[in-house]
Amino acid sequence: MPTVDQEQELSKARRFLKERLQRDYTTIRGYEAERSNVRELLQRTGEGESNSLLLIGPRNAGKTTLINAVLADLLVNKSFVENTLIVHLDGNLHTDDRIALKSITVQMRLENAADGKVFGSFAENLAFLLQCLKAGNKKSKSVVFILEEFDLFCTHHNQTLLYNLFDVSQSAQAPICVLGVTCRLDVIELLEKRVKSRFSHRQVFLFPNADKFEDYVKLCQELLSIPSDKELRSTASRIDSLELLKSDAFTFQRNHFRGAAYDFDKRFVDNWNKHHDKLIKMPAAQKTLQMLYDFDISEAFLKNYLLRLVCKLKPNTPHITVEQMSLLAQQYESDDKIELLCGLSVLELCIIIAMKHHSEIYDRDPFNFEIIFSRFSKFAKVSSTMQGVERSVVLKAFEHLRISELIMPLSSNSGLGKVQKEFEMHKMALTYGQIQQAVQRYQALPTEIAQWAQSSLI
Repeated sequence: MPTVDQEQELSKARRFLKERLQRDYTTIRGYEAERSNVRELLQRTGEGESNSLLLIGPRNAGKTTLINAVLADLLVNKSFVENTLIVHLDGNLHTDDRIALKSITVQMRLENAADGKVFGSFAENLAFLLQCLKAGNKKSKSVVFILEEFDLFCTHHNQTLLYNLFDVSQSAQAPICVLGVTCRLDVIELLEKRVKSRFSHRQVFLFPNADKFEDYVKLCQELLSIPSDKELRSTASRIDSLELLKSDAFTFQRNHFRGAAYDFDKRFVDNWNKHHDKLIKMPAAQKTLQMLYDFDISEAFLKNYLLRLVCKLKPNTPHITVEQMSLLAQQYESDDKIELLCGLSVLELCIIIAMKHHSEIYDRDPFNFEIIFSRFSKFAKVSSTMQGVERSVVLKAFEHLRISELIMPLSSNSGLGKVQKEFEMHKMALTYGQIQQAVQRYQALPTEIAQWAQSSLI
């Protein structure tokens, strides 16, 4: 039985790892060239230069984390902190220009200055807000606008927000930097001509970064390890600067690294790290990680997988095991449609096989019940298992496959007059590989049916 102290240490380890896997908003690995590009752009903005840039890549590639990492580096610089404001906008939240302008006013802390001021257009409102940042003869503060889900801002009426932001950045009315974050590669095509002409056309592309399997294994090892007190304090010091952003995300992370994570027992940390270093090097664990690597190489996917393993830790199972890794990985491999096929009756599986043969012979032409029943009947005549099955029973099984969405009707009958269900055209919502795997895994499937699945010849 584990002692009370051991249970407490395990509880802290779980909390620490869960926080790091879920809420690490500033650690970016790789992307050195892209990171340098964004950092240089923001540094020039802090010095009074205006810019615009689009950060493009698939979801979970690390676009927002890269921006946060660059800000964490720059906010150590006192001059940058004093002369720069950060404004976050999200296309999912700020669905029109009025909401966006209100959020800009709040984040620039100009609610009092804007109170009672009424202007005719978005451009006049934005110009007034930027003018408020100037004090006496001093230069205006720089503003960094970070637009998450940038493509959604392209749907706003006349793209007024984007037009005015890009216009200000191009005309040097005030030093601003517009950073757009999107997963759409064709986002430039969504911009209106007048907006596109004011955009700098700087684009940075981010794609999953694990080029080698060895790097993927090292990342897994790093994410599972508990760092020393010195490393924790160094991270906490770096994140303290992010408090200036007044962002909830960074508040979570700052509190996490300032909290109980400091008082880990050294023996527990050494034992934990040694065990999991040894675990990762085991052949079975390497095989599991190779499967995950082939499935999805992104860091976000690996973090999600490790988080589910960490959540399974209990006092009686204080360490991750190879068996846990393998069982969890199998869930990612499983195909829901194959599981569904394995739960069908033998008759329903025979109908699926008949559909497969029809699709192979006629290059995936659509089919109706009569076509499939005719093919099934030829097999049933020479089959000891399926002989004597009535037409009405086969029709009912066919309808069940439709309800299960394993086959899909080509169109509804509305407006076309009534079509008898036996003659309604369908297409198969399965691949040949899924059907083949289901036949191989089906429990106690008669040999003649398994052989028929291999060849359409009767």
